[in-house]
Amino acid sequence: MLAIDIPGFGSLRLEHLLLDYNGTLAIDGRLIAHAAPLLHKISRTLQIHVVTADTFGLVAGELAGLPLQLVVMGSTDQAEAKVEFVRRLNAKSVVAIGNGRNDCKMVELAALGIAVLQREGAAQATVRTADLVVPSILDALELLQHPLRLTATLRS
Repeated sequence: MLAIDIPGFGSLRLEHLLLDYNGTLAIDGRLIAHAAPLLHKISRTLQIHVVTADTFGLVAGELAGLPLQLVVMGSTDQAEAKVEFVRRLNAKSVVAIGNGRNDCKMVELAALGIAVLQREGAAQATVRTADLVVPSILDALELLQHPLRLTATLRS
């Protein structure tokens, strides 16, 4: 568990990291370089879940051997399926990271929602509902290892 008390934002007791895959954890279906070691480190604190439609058909191979649960969803109604996944995990215990329009609701519902803006871009709706926007997944994952950075950004 990752416990963070952020003045004016709240007390977070995070148990799950929910990640979108394409555009967030991967570019063109390939895991972003240097993400794997960060995921290994984070797995000591949080249970990691990756949800995707696997547009490029590469996710199983790319994530093989990583300490996470992979969930391949159908290509329709992804936004609602991701929201339901957050609810099943208990939204108050989830940090969700995404970039796409179908990530907007999961990012909004999670206790901590982070939008990433990488080569694929980020949907305006997801950026608008996120608690925090970062330039890359590596930055987002590092924030979870250095929670005082979250406090510095989110406190009021």
